[in-house]
Amino acid sequence: QVQLVESGGGLVQAGDSLRLSCAASGPTASRNAMAWFRQAPGKEREFVAAIRWSGAGMPNYADSVKGRFTLSRDGAKNTVYLQMNSLKPEDTAVYSCAANGAWYVGPRDSTYDFWGQGTQVTVSS
Repeated sequence: QVQLVESGGGLVQAGDSLRLSCAASGPTASRNAMAWFRQAPGKEREFVAAIRWSGAGMPNYADSVKGRFTLSRDGAKNTVYLQMNSLKPEDTAVYSCAANGAWYVGPRDSTYDFWGQGTQVTVSS
């Protein structure tokens, strides 16, 4: 069973940066692709970014975060990082890490089999 543990959330001001981490464990075949989603109060869960562990292909980003967020991975640490720069109040949400074994790096959350508990990111104006 894949386990995902997020960390790095917090309260920052607009324009600041944060780096989220997602530490993964469990069968590697079940986590060929890793993604970040976010959910703000009263809103549906939203795709943020996804990457393949192998590095094949480019990371996939939502239009709302392109140019500000960068996804990377450290295979030795089994950890995926989401570097978030130029944060805006509308980035405020609970950010969750997700994984699937299908190499899928798209926005359909139903395709991801495993989820972390989430970490809160709050951006004040």
